[in-house]
Amino acid sequence: MNPMNPLHIENTRRSFLGTSIAAGLALPTAFSLLSARAHAQDAKSAAPKLKIAVVGCGGRGTGAMFNAIDAGKTSGYTIEVVALGDLFAERVARANAGLVQAGIQEVSAQFLFTGFDAYKRVCETDCDVIILATPPGFRSIHFAAAVEAKKHIFTEKPVAVDGPGVRRFLAAAAKSKELGLKVVAGTQRRHEQSYIEAMERIHRGDIGKVVAARCYWNMGSLWNVSPEATKTEVENQVRNWLYHSWLSGDHIVEQHVHQLDVMQWVMQADPVLVRGVGGRQSRTDAKLYGHIFDHFGLEYVYPGDRFVLSMCRQQDGTDGKVEEIISGSEGMAELNSGVANLTGPKAWKFNGKQTNPYLQEHVDLQNAIRTSSPLNEGEQVAKSTLVAIMGRMAAYSGKDVTWEQALTSDEVLMPEAVEFGPRPEAPVAIPGKGAST
Repeated sequence: MNPMNPLHIENTRRSFLGTSIAAGLALPTAFSLLSARAHAQDAKSAAPKLKIAVVGCGGRGTGAMFNAIDAGKTSGYTIEVVALGDLFAERVARANAGLVQAGIQEVSAQFLFTGFDAYKRVCETDCDVIILATPPGFRSIHFAAAVEAKKHIFTEKPVAVDGPGVRRFLAAAAKSKELGLKVVAGTQRRHEQSYIEAMERIHRGDIGKVVAARCYWNMGSLWNVSPEATKTEVENQVRNWLYHSWLSGDHIVEQHVHQLDVMQWVMQADPVLVRGVGGRQSRTDAKLYGHIFDHFGLEYVYPGDRFVLSMCRQQDGTDGKVEEIISGSEGMAELNSGVANLTGPKAWKFNGKQTNPYLQEHVDLQNAIRTSSPLNEGEQVAKSTLVAIMGRMAAYSGKDVTWEQALTSDEVLMPEAVEFGPRPEAPVAIPGKGAST
């Protein structure tokens, strides 16, 4: 297997983020051309219109916007972007410029919203779908508002950074189901053909009874943004959000949630308990890397005497490995993006047609809207997020953490109200001496 393949795919998903934040570059030509082709075809058709809006116009939000536009070619919709919102004005302007550069459209100035309340103003528009792609700490707040506004939603993962945030998201997800809203999450492996076909075989018993699994996201460092003396502590931390757990949940929550979501999919249950270790060895400069860890190693205990070994790290100069390995009583499954192999009496290798999962998740959302089919991944992604959060809690504290402890935890990392101003850097967590908040 090629362990770097999924790194390449995920870096494609993140490509806007690293370049737009660190260098302030224009939107990538690839996305612009892709979107222009989609728009050109839609403009000539008599397809019904689907109005979308974006909350969070950084790399991921802008990328998802173009994915949604291109998805219209398959779903049968003409996609119109009707509103853009972000904390920072330059990101809204850059996203709008990208639409213009791609020859698609220009969002009217009256529907370009900035500031901490931008999400509220986006929710007040007549959009059909809202893309939520701000730093994860804001997600449950924005999701609840979008559900209240009765919008269909594409929400990036993860969806919270603490137990209270997960509970807020779960409550809103339940309401979204009652309202018949469609919700798709950015856990794109759920929309990837190789994973879908492999999971069908695993669940029907092709590798026997699942007894254990391993999952990995090991790689080098990602982007970072140096603080500026002219900006407040809150602004500097939001711009460098990956390295502050109140905004990202730490990299186990922000990134490794992908593999933990696959484990949830495999096990079809929630973990009973997690124990593990973690720390920071290579990213120790607090000005650049805040207080988050750079590695985690965890053991999740699942019902039925099953367990999952989870490992993730972001350390330069180390070997990369991004995959999931599932052990059954009669065989094994090895999965990573675009690759799926089963060994044993019912050996199988994926050779099917593989569509871009970042595009397919929007196609699936739009198809569900068009056909009024049930599709709501809210509860599913909230639980996967909690799996990651409880892992962080265990590593930070050095204590075993149960599912119930994580779900009912009163530890608040993300306040409901945020404004520019002071926010002292949180200390690095020391196991046995309390967690970093």
